[in-house]
Amino acid sequence: MEKIIVIKWLNAPEDHDYPAAESYLNLIYTADHAATLTRQLEQAAMSQFKAKDIFRASGLPLLGISNFHVEKNRKRILGQNALSPLLLVRDQANGKVVIADGYHRLCSVYGFDEDAVIPCKIV
Repeated sequence: MEKIIVIKWLNAPEDHDYPAAESYLNLIYTADHAATLTRQLEQAAMSQFKAKDIFRASGLPLLGISNFHVEKNRKRILGQNALSPLLLVRDQANGKVVIADGYHRLCSVYGFDEDAVIPCKIV
């Protein structure tokens, strides 16, 4: 019989997730726009989406367990440690969702259950 893995989540993103998101967003947008998006993420309500839908909307490839951060998060999941929710930005001009923070967590979760519901903030 296959063991069911329960993926635990924190109730809100960790404080350090916002500067990480802004750092990434600075690569895509101007510094002012990245800062504005980060403030909006901080104030956004929590929502949730399935892992497979986030991947489809982002257009990003799935990273495997050979990636250090994916494996680290897999171990967190197996150890029943809660993960931080994802921070997402709708890039309407390109019809994509930007994973501002949490790409490696998403890849780790997808490896266990592509239908897993992931808490996130999205603007």
